[in-house]
Amino acid sequence: MLLQPKKWKHRKQFIPVLRGKAKSGYTVSFGQYGLKAMDSGYVSSRQLESARKVIIRHVRKVGKIWFRVFPDVPFTKKGLEMPMGKGKGDVDQYKAKVKRGRILMEVSWLSEEEMAFVLKKASAKLPIKTRMVKKWEIH
Repeated sequence: MLLQPKKWKHRKQFIPVLRGKAKSGYTVSFGQYGLKAMDSGYVSSRQLESARKVIIRHVRKVGKIWFRVFPDVPFTKKGLEMPMGKGKGDVDQYKAKVKRGRILMEVSWLSEEEMAFVLKKASAKLPIKTRMVKKWEIH
């Protein structure tokens, strides 16, 4: 179950370089612990899905997960052995924009030691540096 938009206004779009800090979504709102991005970048739907599977494996029916990012930016790729020119390639995958300080996902109903272990394993699946934060922690 990879995440992607159901419909879009423009099928292909320009991909800007991400600079600066997150203007919203930088505090833990729903769960007790969160995974916070320490640098900016794009996270693909495949990477988010693999991080979700790692967390689900440990949380199961005890805890609850909230995703705070959604992959809605289309990334294109030209086919193999395609000549130069002839326009932009087809949409290959969708990625989420993640700025520095953004909360990626939140989890609740587990102890702090378990959460540190689980979120460390989940952050290994992501291409950006992350750290665990608690609710009401301001950083």
